[in-house]
Amino acid sequence: MGTARIGAAAASTLHSLCALGVAAAYFLAQRVCVLDLVAHPAQTLRLLLVIEAPITIGVYSWLRRDTHGCSVWKAIGRGLLALPVGAAINAFGAIVLGAPVGIKYWTVTAYWSLLMSLFTFVPAACAFGPSRMDWQRILSFSKLLDAVDYMISVPAYGAIIGAWIGAWPMPLDWERPWQEWPICVTYGAIAGYLTGMVASVVFIVALHRKVHAKGE
Repeated sequence: MGTARIGAAAASTLHSLCALGVAAAYFLAQRVCVLDLVAHPAQTLRLLLVIEAPITIGVYSWLRRDTHGCSVWKAIGRGLLALPVGAAINAFGAIVLGAPVGIKYWTVTAYWSLLMSLFTFVPAACAFGPSRMDWQRILSFSKLLDAVDYMISVPAYGAIIGAWIGAWPMPLDWERPWQEWPICVTYGAIAGYLTGMVASVVFIVALHRKVHAKGE
């Protein structure tokens, strides 16, 4: 505790696996399944979720904090349990902030919320389980201790901020198809998530330099 358990190179590799999952899902949707987020939002989101979920849960289960008291399978179980719980919280937040409600939007809202849960709640659940102290630290973005903390917190905040920015064009009277819920919000969340991955590696490099400087 207090130092990075993994280095920037390892963090970059693990983040790259998650990013490749997103890229692979997009490639399959476009080239194989002939799906497009604008024209087929529910099917595209479902494909993103199916491909990205095993990668994300696997990566952060391997990064679990308590390696002695928690097996990989237990960490995977925590991630699977957190997926619908986090989705419910994300859906509630989105609706409170103005997301449309109705049978027409139920499916896309559910898939979008599950994807956001994968970006925000699932990594922390896999790595920390029910540890209240770890969750408070990650959610408040204060006193982050090591590389895993940055790997979880920064992309999660990136996804949230990206989704918020992506929602800005929705109420504008441009009458563009991509302004429909949750298309631009999804693009924003993915962009923010990927940007957060890059930013977290920068933080990890700075953390290592700080620890190294203290050691000297």
